[in-house]
Amino acid sequence: MADEPLKNHSIQDLISQKFKKRQSGFSFERIVPILLFLTALISVLTTIGIVLTLIFETITFFTRVSIVEFLTAKRWFPFSETHGSYGILPLVSGTLKVTGIAILVAVPIGIASAVYLSEYASEKSRRIIKPILEVLAGIPTIVYGYFALTFVTPILRSVMPGLEIFNALSPGIVIGIMIIPMIASLSEDAMSSVPNSIREGALGLGSTKFELALKIVLPSALSGIIASIVLAVSRAIGETMIVTVAGGSTPTLSWDVTRSIQTMTAYIVQVSQGDVGYGTTVYYSIYAVGMTLFLFTLIMNFIAQFVSRRFREEY
Repeated sequence: MADEPLKNHSIQDLISQKFKKRQSGFSFERIVPILLFLTALISVLTTIGIVLTLIFETITFFTRVSIVEFLTAKRWFPFSETHGSYGILPLVSGTLKVTGIAILVAVPIGIASAVYLSEYASEKSRRIIKPILEVLAGIPTIVYGYFALTFVTPILRSVMPGLEIFNALSPGIVIGIMIIPMIASLSEDAMSSVPNSIREGALGLGSTKFELALKIVLPSALSGIIASIVLAVSRAIGETMIVTVAGGSTPTLSWDVTRSIQTMTAYIVQVSQGDVGYGTTVYYSIYAVGMTLFLFTLIMNFIAQFVSRRFREEY
């Protein structure tokens, strides 16, 4: 019993010495929050820098070209010194055509794949199929572009003789194939988060697997499914190399998918190749087009967040 106060005293001394050492010396716990804050700050400052660059350069463009002409003119012909026209509508038309085709291809296949993986596939099948989808997501887009030009387009031309070599249909289909993994993976995650108790209750009431997937799982996972589709739309709008290789460089305000087109991203690539002088109106036009593209994707992200909050179901 006499040794107990001594032990308590020694333990208190050790704690006190440890505390003083932390206060006086280098503390890893102090530096970690600072490093994490600086890392987050770099991301925020980079984003701010990109946005400010777009804004300032776009303002410079609109000091030379009327914003009314930019938004309403139906011709995009910037390389003419005497009769240049800067109407963004043909580029928007080309972008929306390709995106629309891609979504028509990707949404049914992506959601069907997600339903199969979530409700029907065995563990062995899931281990085989999911890596294949991930491989599709990892293929470089330039490979997709030449696949569209040299493989998909000849097949389509054998069925549609009037299809031009460069067109909106072929890159749209290939972009749809490219974004299937995004829709399938995110939708499957949303479906897998539906509690098994709901599935068991539906099956106990006599529902078939198909009825369970269609009437229970899909509505319950609607928030995640719609968010995946909106994110896929953003990805399709911002796609560059596929449309540059297989879509052409002819900006036309038309909904004909068999003709050559030019998207906003493809125009940025064309101007960025170095043939346009720095400080010219054509040079600044890529920032105006880039700002338009940025606004499109920003709106898509806002829609995704709104849909996720609006249709989220609590369990």
